[in-house]
Amino acid sequence: QVQLVESGGGLVQAGGSLRLSCAASGIIFSRNTIAWFRQAPGKQRELVATMTSDSSTSYADAVKGRFTISRDNAKNTVYLQMNSLKPEDTAVYYCNAGSRIIGRGYWGQGTQVTVSS
Repeated sequence: QVQLVESGGGLVQAGGSLRLSCAASGIIFSRNTIAWFRQAPGKQRELVATMTSDSSTSYADAVKGRFTISRDNAKNTVYLQMNSLKPEDTAVYYCNAGSRIIGRGYWGQGTQVTVSS
């Protein structure tokens, strides 16, 4: 059974940083494309960052230069380092993996990130 468990969310002031983690069981991250999504209240879920099995990364324009996705194969964990946070980054952040189509496959339960101005 595949489980993705996010952690690391919280309340931070604008300009601050957070590091989100997504720990997996039942799936090997290094063999999959992993994605971080976020969903703000009243908005659709949006793609934030991706990392392929060969470690290629991509980012949404809104977070480019501020967020970094990384992977620790030994821990089977993916991270999202978020710097220079803005109030508009406030959302529930989800990790996603297990399908060649980003946004399908498995999801974690999400972790809340709140950025105060």
